[in-house]
Amino acid sequence: MSKYVITIARQFGSLGRPIAARMAEILGIEYYDRDIVDAAAKKMKLPVSTISDADETVSNGFFQMMFPLGQSGIRMQHDVFDTQREIILNIADKGNCIIVGRCADYILESVKNHLRIYIYASYDQRLKNCISTLKMTEESAKRMIREVDKAREAYHRHYAGYAPEDVNYKDILIDSGMLGVEGTAQYLAELVRERFKTE
Repeated sequence: MSKYVITIARQFGSLGRPIAARMAEILGIEYYDRDIVDAAAKKMKLPVSTISDADETVSNGFFQMMFPLGQSGIRMQHDVFDTQREIILNIADKGNCIIVGRCADYILESVKNHLRIYIYASYDQRLKNCISTLKMTEESAKRMIREVDKAREAYHRHYAGYAPEDVNYKDILIDSGMLGVEGTAQYLAELVRERFKTE
């Protein structure tokens, strides 16, 4: 089987990141998430905190969402997106991998053997995950769920032109609350093996 790439978009608190990392372990492939931010910072010769300010964030004169560390100008956001886009394209060209967030599903839309996954969970489950797994207070969890969901959707709509959970641009949507991190990762890994006929 020729190389494949898996992109994962997720709701905050659905534990999409640990699920993606575990999938990569099971499949024996590379996993990319925050290291894309590190690579962008190095390429742009800027502090990681500056890149993080513009990562998965979008703003304009009337609307501004902040995630994860603060706010940045529109020009910086576009520069970060363009740099991360180049990095993501290079990563996908190297070999089998999983890429989380950063509009990778849109950036890699023309790539052959590309599986697009969206991970979600009920509000109550996400709140529970934030408190028990991410060790957040209930107040902080509620605020982050609200703000990060809005920021990610605004970012994705701005650059991709559609919501991250739009079924027209996804191959699989899965509720992580059904099977938990390990069960969801195992289920999706098996699906990947079947889809791409891997060992």
